[in-house]
Amino acid sequence: MSATAPVGVGQTDTTVGIPAGPRWPAWWTTWKFLKDRKAMIPVLHERFGDTFSIKILPGPRTFVIFSDPADVKEIFAADPSQFHAGEGNAILEPVMGSHSLLIVDDEEHRRSRKLLMPAFSGPTMKAYRPLVEAIAAAEVDSWNDGDTLITLDRMNAITLDVILQVVFGVTDEERLAVLRPKVRKMVNINASMLLAWSYPGLFRVPPWRGYFKNQQEVDEILFAEIRERRAEHDLEGRADVLSRLLRAGEDDTEPGGGSGPRAEDNTAPLSDREMRDQLVTLLLAGHETTASALSWTLHELGRHPDLLKRAVEAADGSAVDGDDAFLDACLKEAMRVHPVIDFVARTLQSEQVVAGRTLPRKVTVTPSIMLSHSREANFADAHEYRPDRFLTQGEVAANTWIPFGGGVRRCIGAAFSLMEGAAVLGEVLRRYEVTADQPAPNRLRNITNVPSDKAPLRLHAR
Repeated sequence: MSATAPVGVGQTDTTVGIPAGPRWPAWWTTWKFLKDRKAMIPVLHERFGDTFSIKILPGPRTFVIFSDPADVKEIFAADPSQFHAGEGNAILEPVMGSHSLLIVDDEEHRRSRKLLMPAFSGPTMKAYRPLVEAIAAAEVDSWNDGDTLITLDRMNAITLDVILQVVFGVTDEERLAVLRPKVRKMVNINASMLLAWSYPGLFRVPPWRGYFKNQQEVDEILFAEIRERRAEHDLEGRADVLSRLLRAGEDDTEPGGGSGPRAEDNTAPLSDREMRDQLVTLLLAGHETTASALSWTLHELGRHPDLLKRAVEAADGSAVDGDDAFLDACLKEAMRVHPVIDFVARTLQSEQVVAGRTLPRKVTVTPSIMLSHSREANFADAHEYRPDRFLTQGEVAANTWIPFGGGVRRCIGAAFSLMEGAAVLGEVLRRYEVTADQPAPNRLRNITNVPSDKAPLRLHAR
């Protein structure tokens, strides 16, 4: 924590059970939470223990941070109608849209998730993988022996094209060339940009005006793609996520072609606006997050020659027998040591008893992914990068490894992310070994934790 941070003693509201927390100005706590949680949260954990509170603007609102697995399990298993995840993510609404799976709650969330689930079920991963591998292979083809790879940049390039081609289904090179720079700008959401949620007047002034003008241009392209795709007659033969979503619920359409939910069910097809919001959500939730996870994985392998050797052998083997177990473990352990998204939020809709504490309505309960993953009681030698812990039965207990959240709000793209990560790792390691000269420091960029030096690696052709 910065030496110039405002100081104060902790305080506890014993009437409603809100746990102790720092008595800092809310503006300072908010800024640190948005910009430097990696430094802030462990310091507060050491000072206040497994459960503590902070005040976050606007409001300020009370966030109660939890890290004990039993408490995390309780929150994930709680009644979603009283523990609203969408409200906890509301700061993202100006970008993701009001129909985003991450923003909505209750019946709208159940409907959206039901429509999206088939596009991310286990069997569909096989249909997506060849295109993911082709995109990764085209990127790796551009590398050369002895080059210094700016890993985060190159992984972002791969995962962006995966979103555009595998998720959006855009294959026209001219449209891709227009979309890539605009989408990169759209993904570049910093803490100050999110202030537009609290202060809508910012939409009219720079830099917010330029950001949201770019977002409108992306929306126009996406709406055009959705309209054109709806008019096509070969959707059954297309494997991209957008085409699958356009087919979702089509048998439940109202007579006459209406697209609103019918009284007797909640599976009517997604409207164009809903489709746009889900596509942008998949973009923002699945692009830089996966790129960061891949960057951290390659960085750790570059610092551990023994693990790199095993990963190279696993990559060669996976090309033959399709077994990604060790590559999968390497990814999962990187996501544990370097949580890409480091917390989960649920806002209470009524007074609730959580972990033995009576908490009032509108408190946001926040399982800390960061603290859970670094907890020695959860992971022995938690600071060490040890992929084998994910290969040993029983070593990773439930509600301790939670990079995708949990409960009914667990990330719908979890299987896709792991499939994509293993596929990309395989393409890289079948042609190159990598070395890293020094540990990469962490930086909170946008809403993801990334290597601040972009994880440079030296390439060695095999």
